[in-house]
Amino acid sequence: MSAPENHEAGDHRSAASVRSLEVVTAAVLFALGAVVIADSLRIGAGWNMDGPQSGYFPFYIGIFLCLSSLINFWHAIRDPETAAESFLTRHQASMVMSLLIPTTVFVIVIGFIGIYVASALLIGWFMVRLGKFSFPRTAPVAIGIPAVLFALFELWFKMPLPKGPLEQLLGVV
Repeated sequence: MSAPENHEAGDHRSAASVRSLEVVTAAVLFALGAVVIADSLRIGAGWNMDGPQSGYFPFYIGIFLCLSSLINFWHAIRDPETAAESFLTRHQASMVMSLLIPTTVFVIVIGFIGIYVASALLIGWFMVRLGKFSFPRTAPVAIGIPAVLFALFELWFKMPLPKGPLEQLLGVV
């Protein structure tokens, strides 16, 4: 059961096949397993007089990770259906990006403008851009939520969060 969608026909084209993502996932997990194995060997993956060394358990986890990645890779390249099967359409990819890009920008700008101003901008962006709310309805929410969070963390919990130049200008640093 799927919801009716009204977007252009070109949006139904595949942005990624199941096979391509399974191959990439297998490769990334294999590399992660190899790093775990290498580091376990570096710190010691055997037995001492008093029992297993620090890297003993992680070493075997790395081996299992590499073996399972090889099995997944083998199945991905041998199954002809995964090459044609769409994992993600272009429309779905654009929906993911409409959330991922602003959230990534939010995380980056926290260091420059502080978490409260960045939160107000992110909430405002999502309400106007994705929620289609008007500015008069957006402004109180976009300003109110960071204000409540400021009171909660800074005043009640006494837990300072990253602040920027606006907070310094207002003297709340």
